[in-house]
Amino acid sequence: MALNIPGLVVMALFYLLILGTGIWASLRSKKEEKKCTGDGMEITLLAGRNINLLVGIFTLTATWVGGGFILGIAEATYNPTLGAVWALMPVPYVLTFFLGGFFFAKPMRENKYVTMMDPFQKKYGNVLASALIFPALVADVLWVARTLVSLGGTMSVILDLPYVYSIIISSVVAIIYTLLGGLYSVAYTDVIQLILIFISLWVCVPFMMTNPHSVDISLTAYNVTFQAPWVGTVELDEAGKWFDDFMLLALGGLAYQAFYQRILSSSSYTQAQVTCFASSACCLVLGIPSVLIGAVAASTDWNSTSYGLPTPYERDQAGSILPIALQYLTPPYVSVIGIGAVAAAVMSSMDSALLSSASLFSSNIYKNIIRKQASDCEMQWVIRISVVVVGLAGTGLTFLDSSVLVFWLVGVDMSYTIMFPQLVCILFFKVSNGYGAIVGYIMGLVMRILSGEPLIGLPPAIQFPGCRLDKEGKLTQYFPFRTAIMLISLMSILLVSLLASIIFNKGLLPEKWDVFNVKRRQRATSKVAHVKRTNSEKEGAAVAKQLLDTTSC
Repeated sequence: MALNIPGLVVMALFYLLILGTGIWASLRSKKEEKKCTGDGMEITLLAGRNINLLVGIFTLTATWVGGGFILGIAEATYNPTLGAVWALMPVPYVLTFFLGGFFFAKPMRENKYVTMMDPFQKKYGNVLASALIFPALVADVLWVARTLVSLGGTMSVILDLPYVYSIIISSVVAIIYTLLGGLYSVAYTDVIQLILIFISLWVCVPFMMTNPHSVDISLTAYNVTFQAPWVGTVELDEAGKWFDDFMLLALGGLAYQAFYQRILSSSSYTQAQVTCFASSACCLVLGIPSVLIGAVAASTDWNSTSYGLPTPYERDQAGSILPIALQYLTPPYVSVIGIGAVAAAVMSSMDSALLSSASLFSSNIYKNIIRKQASDCEMQWVIRISVVVVGLAGTGLTFLDSSVLVFWLVGVDMSYTIMFPQLVCILFFKVSNGYGAIVGYIMGLVMRILSGEPLIGLPPAIQFPGCRLDKEGKLTQYFPFRTAIMLISLMSILLVSLLASIIFNKGLLPEKWDVFNVKRRQRATSKVAHVKRTNSEKEGAAVAKQLLDTTSC
């Protein structure tokens, strides 16, 4: 197959459009910086906490609807060992956004945090907070990798452009416009990208559904034709794994800095809530085309196409089923439109991951630990260098594995089992302290490693009930073990925190051993509560006296 010149021209125009939008947004951010009372870092990372509602909805949706979202749903739907019932991404995200809007946004906004790690640093100190930042940074790097894998595979299939070139070009473009304007550039390019995703995918679907090589998907939904039914099934002994995957996607997303970056950039709590709720609906709508494309691919007689046999699944190319279907089941000009959707999705997620990790490093590590006196200009350069480093690290990982689902699940896995319980405790349980956080962190990390992961070939040392070989011959945990690990970590944090609080507050151990200052913090909290109560009583007495004076008059 020769290099697809028209396709390359279209992609070049797309990249120029995105780059131009990023440059325009960076100029806008400089104007806003002059108006805003906040520092330069807040402008770069949070758009001055004054982002437009519509832009906020677009950027939050585009962050979640990335290349992994589009290709991962199609891959799961097509995979004969999974099916559409395992293509979970859109539905759990509804729960993610509703929980985030109702519960997590309020404490974050009330305290005017810059990143999701600020409460940890404030309560636990710099050393422990730095250790907790590590899994969040790794999750962001894996996020960059999975988005690039999805685009590299798509461009190599449709444009016949070498995988390496596809990834490097896309990475460079995303890094450049993220460097230029921070969240402003990311948010405004997300608007363009989300519009392209929506239009491109829905333009491709009719051509895909009416191609002559595929059977009506309604006939193959529950009947064996060229492969197992594309709807898939969840057997009783698989219900635990399905539930585990659902909760992983629903709650794991709440432990991503990119989510809080959008919430904290809103001008008010109400706007943050509306952003969350509207984005949940958008995710559902944008997930439908990928399900349909995966269903068509599962209903196709590949022997009648120029692709031939063996099938994509038998060639271990299920991860690239969306670009393969576009290439062999639609006209050439339609496949080029389809690659535009994937490219837009990839860029929209990659820039978010780049800025997210840069936020954590620059604000929580460099500014708060390494150089507290750093100027705004210095911090701008730290943010830029962080973006480049994370971009290069994520780009390097793409050459290790070509499955979108691998990077997707491993990244979210770390957020769910390690970071989510920590975040819940720091925001909603005053009893939590550094001792509990350390035990919960170690417990979650060790148990997760010992539980194994078939996606990366890690065998389980701990075999939960129902652990057995899956349909592909891999030893798999069918018990909801990740949810169990998350709950064990959560309970460990609370119980050890309570125990440490009792030990030091009762004087069972000398105060000089209290490295996390549990007793001192308890006294400070009690003092603040006492002052508030006293002020409240004084205000009440003054109001009562005023009412009596008015009555007597």
